[in-house]
Amino acid sequence: MDLRAELLKSIWYAFTALDVEKSGKVSKSQLKVLSHNLYTVLCIPHDPVALEEHFRDDDDGPVSSQGYMPYLNKYILDKVEEGAFVKENFDELCWTLTAKKNYKPDRNGNSIISHQDAFKLWCLFNFLSEDKYPLVMVPDEVEYLLKKICTAMNVELNSCELDDYLSQEPQGQGGLTVWQFLDMVNSGRFLRGIEQEAISMAVEEVYQEVIEDGYLWKKGQLRRNWSERWFMLKPSALSYYMSEERKEKKGSIVLDKHCCVEVLPDRDGKRCMFCVKTSNRTYEMSASDTRQRQEWTLAIQTAIRLQAEGKKSLHKDLKQKRREQREQREQRRAAKEEETQRLKQLQEEKERKLQELELLKEAQRQAEILLQEEEQRRRQQHEEMQRTLEIQLREAEQARASMQAEMVLKEAEAERQRKRILELEDMQERLQEALQQEVKARQDEEAVRYAQARLLAEEEEKLKQLMKLKEEQEEYIIKTQMEKQVLKQEMENKNKCLEEAQKQLEEVRVNRQRVDQDVMAAQRKLRQASTNVKHWNVQMNRLMHPIGPGDKRTNVSGGVFAGYQPLLSRRDSSLK
Repeated sequence: MDLRAELLKSIWYAFTALDVEKSGKVSKSQLKVLSHNLYTVLCIPHDPVALEEHFRDDDDGPVSSQGYMPYLNKYILDKVEEGAFVKENFDELCWTLTAKKNYKPDRNGNSIISHQDAFKLWCLFNFLSEDKYPLVMVPDEVEYLLKKICTAMNVELNSCELDDYLSQEPQGQGGLTVWQFLDMVNSGRFLRGIEQEAISMAVEEVYQEVIEDGYLWKKGQLRRNWSERWFMLKPSALSYYMSEERKEKKGSIVLDKHCCVEVLPDRDGKRCMFCVKTSNRTYEMSASDTRQRQEWTLAIQTAIRLQAEGKKSLHKDLKQKRREQREQREQRRAAKEEETQRLKQLQEEKERKLQELELLKEAQRQAEILLQEEEQRRRQQHEEMQRTLEIQLREAEQARASMQAEMVLKEAEAERQRKRILELEDMQERLQEALQQEVKARQDEEAVRYAQARLLAEEEEKLKQLMKLKEEQEEYIIKTQMEKQVLKQEMENKNKCLEEAQKQLEEVRVNRQRVDQDVMAAQRKLRQASTNVKHWNVQMNRLMHPIGPGDKRTNVSGGVFAGYQPLLSRRDSSLK
């Protein structure tokens, strides 16, 4: 599954390189050529029938990546065998396709890295990139790779400058694409003052360390002579070839939990020796220097440990651990942010509750003040009511004394009542006249409104005529550009008609203003009539109030008998 994922990353770059229009689709002829090349570099038997059948010419047009994946999985990736092909040749094929379109080194030859170093960095990028498309390498992995290269050159990486660079990139925080990464390396910002040869050696060293291959001297089993072989380390086996092209495989050392690595003293003219012991045989090897021997022994021991643990690769294991550490940091950061947010919410809740408590205290104080004011008001009302009752009792005594005098005045009051009835009849007649005036005013208002509506309709009709004349004028202007001299008189006539229509429109507007003034005058009359009607209604209601025997007079002892109506009623009944 890991091999399939690694192959898919490189194939993805090749597919996107063939997508010239960036539409997510590639022509079938190009996919045929790509599939044929993949068959070749992956050492898979060609199946031309399936290739032609799957990509036969029809009207379906280009194929998307989703449409190519079924064929890729069935006829290519499912048939790939690990160790049966040279992965570097496969990577070189995909690199050649994608670099031709996307990799843009300095045209003046001032690039920091060579084309071959760019290819190795591209392979390292694919190895360290995230397993999601489009492929990007997170900032932590970028820093890790640059630190590995700088360590190989005995140079310290400026992490602060790297953070500044990533923060300036639009998508630097989410990760860099391989082309952004190569542009960053070629810019010389982090490798300034270092020779290209030193950078190339550092890239080669990191590449061999991650890919886990390189030259070693091996002692033969039968002839006991020393031969230089190209070794490639996998968790399950240590294979060796005649050369780095890996065309002729000479043998393989199977690694399991029973294997071990030991350092040997220098002898037979060889230095930096070590051996790999298996259950069947001991393999003696020699490195070029102590550092290389230490790296190989550590790598083989790690491969044996990973094989015992059921894991695939040291660097993949380290990459997975770094990814888990990043996820744990993200989780801790998210938990910290969540805790901070929760504390902030709790603080806000606390402040809100304190504010509510202050509001409750203030409301309690206000309620106590209102309660005191209510109590004081009730006390004042009680005292005032008591005083009122005392006054009413005194008034009742005075009313009893003045009752006799009141009866004498009833006759005069009855005479005044008769006069008031006559006045009421007169007022009723005047009220009828006022009502008639109001009806007439309303009729005048309706007539004025009708006239206003008619004038508005005429104005609208004039406006329509005006707009129609304008449209006709514009049409005549467009149609008669070549006949301008012939139709000039007609245009003048139209302008005269337009002026007359505008004058008529102005007259209609003047008439409308006059009618509006008439409407306002009628409304003023109506309001005046309504005021008169209200006034006469009040007068009539006052005159219509009957005066019974024993009632108080309004002008004699005005409010003396206000609270003693029952007593007066009994007195009236005795008089009757």
